[in-house]
Amino acid sequence: MTVTIYDVAREANVSMATVSRVVNGNPNVKPTTRKKVLDVIARLEYRPNAVARGLASKKTTTVGVIIPDISNIFYAELARGIEDVATMYRYNIILSNSDQREEKELQLLDNMYGKQVDGIVMMSDQVTDELQNKMSHSPVPIVLAGSIDESKSVSSVNIDYLQAAYEAVKRFVDNGHKRIAYVSGPFTSTINKNYKFEGYKKALEEAGIEVDDNLVIASEDSYDSGLEDFNTLSSLQDPPTAFFVGSDELAIGIIHGAQDLGKKVPVDYEIISFENSKLARMVRPQLTSVVLPLYDIGAVSMRLLTKYMNKEHVDEADFILPHRIEDRSSTK
Repeated sequence: MTVTIYDVAREANVSMATVSRVVNGNPNVKPTTRKKVLDVIARLEYRPNAVARGLASKKTTTVGVIIPDISNIFYAELARGIEDVATMYRYNIILSNSDQREEKELQLLDNMYGKQVDGIVMMSDQVTDELQNKMSHSPVPIVLAGSIDESKSVSSVNIDYLQAAYEAVKRFVDNGHKRIAYVSGPFTSTINKNYKFEGYKKALEEAGIEVDDNLVIASEDSYDSGLEDFNTLSSLQDPPTAFFVGSDELAIGIIHGAQDLGKKVPVDYEIISFENSKLARMVRPQLTSVVLPLYDIGAVSMRLLTKYMNKEHVDEADFILPHRIEDRSSTK
């Protein structure tokens, strides 16, 4: 049979209130009494009922995390940052995959509300009007991790994507390149279209280089797409000599596409990716990459959420973390 708080109180010859104080770490318990209760808890293998405790305190110490795909190394690093800070503050995690589909994101939010979570960390490529409206009327705090709500009604943690893209493309300009491609994941992503692309254009326009639509490709964010995109761009009458690429996986496809044609990186083409996952160091040549601090974004998002859940004062609702470019072998 399941051991209850009544059993512990009876065995320790104390009140249920005393057992509750011991379980919840309340300091107002005599050391000898605390030890006696803890000994009984260990002997009976008592496990507090989280649901019952949640009903009593109106808190479940549970946080919902909604990300597109936990199997993707990109999101796994983010989830680890969230979980580490959640553990530090004694919150449990309910993790769900949205598959980057709006209808599933909306459904998962309702599911999280139904589970009585105390707060939600969410990552979404595109915060649609419907999603933004649902989040802004949420009964619990929500923080966006590596995602942008352009209405600024939901707190978020990001880097300055536009500035980071600008700095990457400016490096190519400074190296003398005039035919610079932007190979991106889908333009349905707010960050890809409204920030990285704008940074790309800013660097070109500042250098007096006209933006050539033929050098801009938005496709599936995958290795195979990178191969295909390279073949498309290299077959142009005036092909690019440098590639600014939206993710490491896409960039590896481009590197291998060039190598399949007997070309060398960075001798024939220079490449800068945007992510700096483990893949950037595993490919040869290693990728020069804009560092997207995924772990830090996850950790700071979770810390911000704990402040909201505990009704602490928050000075800044939107955090912009520092970024840098990690120089490796795909650039000169």
